[in-house]
Amino acid sequence: MAVLHSSHTGICVSDLERSTAFYRDALGFKQHHRLHFEGEPAATLLQIKNVELDAVYLERDGTVIELLYFKDRVESRDAIPREVNRLGLTHFSFNVDQIGEVCRDIEAAGGRVLEQSRVGSFTDSNCVIFVADPDGTLIELVQSPADPTRLPLQPDDLER
Repeated sequence: MAVLHSSHTGICVSDLERSTAFYRDALGFKQHHRLHFEGEPAATLLQIKNVELDAVYLERDGTVIELLYFKDRVESRDAIPREVNRLGLTHFSFNVDQIGEVCRDIEAAGGRVLEQSRVGSFTDSNCVIFVADPDGTLIELVQSPADPTRLPLQPDDLER
């Protein structure tokens, strides 16, 4: 088996235009293309009868996200934002250089800053905080002088 590379990550959204603007304006993603799917073969692939959906593909730094808007979707009764210890995708993470500024951009674009999750001060060189997109998808913002290409963030990064 040969996995060639990551393709994309899908996020189901309640308002396609609002979410597109959020990821574009707050996180710097650029729209790559849009698609409309209806009926087969999408119904077979997604296992949804009479499926109708619109998708927007956004890209940044080689990461592609697919925002999915289903005409008929299941409204979640899960906590929003969802708890990190629930099974499944927990969050995205971005390294930032001005965490306070990015948080302001998040709020201006319709997201939420989860202040209770903040570790460190916005003026410190080390600060981590969770924010949420308009539908509650968690996004971790990391401001650290450590090499931003080093993954994952180490516990001692917050102690410096």
